[in-house]
Amino acid sequence: QVQLVESGGGLVQAGGSLKLSCAASGGTFSTYAMGWFRRTPGKERESVARINYNGLTTSYSTSVKGRFTISRDNAKNSVYLQMNSLKPEDTAVYYCAARSDSDIFGGYDYWGQGTQVTVSS
Repeated sequence: QVQLVESGGGLVQAGGSLKLSCAASGGTFSTYAMGWFRRTPGKERESVARINYNGLTTSYSTSVKGRFTISRDNAKNSVYLQMNSLKPEDTAVYYCAARSDSDIFGGYDYWGQGTQVTVSS
């Protein structure tokens, strides 16, 4: 069983930056594809960014491409989301997820509890 714990959320002004972290335990982190997702009340969960097991393949939603960067450190069993040029519409609960497959696309098997990101205008 994989446990995921997110951190780094908070309140930031529009145009600012935040870096989210996700620490994994209980599995073979270096073999998992990882992703960041977000959910806003009244909206469906949105895929934000994904990264494959070795960090060489990434994918971003069009809404964050060029502003957010996903990365991972397999030695630290961690994945990160650097968020720059934040906009009020980025306000959401952000979730870290793991997929027990090297392919970044498809369903994700393990989820964290989420961390709130609020961007004020």
